[in-house]
Amino acid sequence: MNLLVQIRDRLESLNKSERKVAQVILRDPNTATRLTIAALAQAASVSEPTVNRFCRNFEAKGYPDFKIQLAQSLAEGTPYVSRSVEPDDTAEQYSDKIFSSTIAALDSTRKEVDAKLVTKAVDYLSQAKQISFFGLGASAAVAMDAQHKFFRFNLPVAHYDDVMMMRMVAAAARTGDVIVIISYTGRTRDLVEVAEIARESGATVVGITSENSPLAKVSTVVLSVPCPEDTDVYMPMTSRIVQLTLLDVLATGVILRRGTDFQGHLKKIKDSLKATRYPTELDEQ
Repeated sequence: MNLLVQIRDRLESLNKSERKVAQVILRDPNTATRLTIAALAQAASVSEPTVNRFCRNFEAKGYPDFKIQLAQSLAEGTPYVSRSVEPDDTAEQYSDKIFSSTIAALDSTRKEVDAKLVTKAVDYLSQAKQISFFGLGASAAVAMDAQHKFFRFNLPVAHYDDVMMMRMVAAAARTGDVIVIISYTGRTRDLVEVAEIARESGATVVGITSENSPLAKVSTVVLSVPCPEDTDVYMPMTSRIVQLTLLDVLATGVILRRGTDFQGHLKKIKDSLKATRYPTELDEQ
């Protein structure tokens, strides 16, 4: 079995110290393959013997052997498609793998998401004067979906997938504005620069991105996306679903913060669509 899948599946059964090692690896497996044992131990706030014990738990002879297996896990799969899929997989096999890997990624994020940071992000969004969602590439579609959810909250909301527009919006932002930047890697230079411009303008920046990434370091609040997907090689799949789910969490938090009186407003929006649809059997009864 793929080593990363093994680590993810056994995460809850590990002791507290070994779980810290696993979480560091799962957040950024590519970087983990380049770390010395001392560096990995420091990143996980554990001792080097703990890292060695962790490696032996996964049938590695030692840390060097573990890194080789980890690198092999990253190399598996079909380039530009998915790490989970092999070139000769049948429809039944790749369908099951894609669903399984997505479920595993969502479950991993569910266990690691920081409720305090979610609450903090909801606080900013609930009090925002206006909200902008920024995303490039695969994340652009996620930003568009976010606008579709958040426009219901009686706030000026927009999404942008053009860097020039992002820079201008960030420069024109003011205190009380919230800019949500969506980037799985958090290494896109343009987005990091946009975040810096927004912060200098007084805006709050919520980063939905990888922990400790360049974007995370310049964001006001970071909701990390811990699923181990190498989007430099493979087509974004599980990471995109995790991003969409985190935005559902934030939207739900804002709705609950508005209270039960806000339900009438949401109902009015839903009711506006009735005339555009054929009635169901229940409507005709």
